[in-house]
Amino acid sequence: MDKEAAVVQRKLAAELKNFQDSIKEYAKLMQTHQQLDGQYIENKSILEELQMLKPTNTVYKLYGPVLVKQDLEESKQNVGKRIEYISKELTRSAEHIIQLEQKQDKYRANLQKLQQQYQAMVK
Repeated sequence: MDKEAAVVQRKLAAELKNFQDSIKEYAKLMQTHQQLDGQYIENKSILEELQMLKPTNTVYKLYGPVLVKQDLEESKQNVGKRIEYISKELTRSAEHIIQLEQKQDKYRANLQKLQQQYQAMVK
């Protein structure tokens, strides 16, 4: 009985470590997702501002400490491509978050089951 309890206890510890690792990964993923969301909103507003400009307006892009003149259409295309890329990354990130949440649910269920087994053996 003691050997069985020890085995269950080791399984419980391993499952708990996996669950804690997934919580850390989830926190990192959420932080990345929030950063991407911020970038998406920022780029959307930039594109809206670029749409309001007339073809005769001058657009500058910041390269390090230098402002470089850039064509308006080129700027719109670059921001549009950036928005497209960020959108894909947001979608991928959201899918990964969902998968991780499902994984955490499995860990919770396994932890609960193992705790019940352990408590039954100890009594």
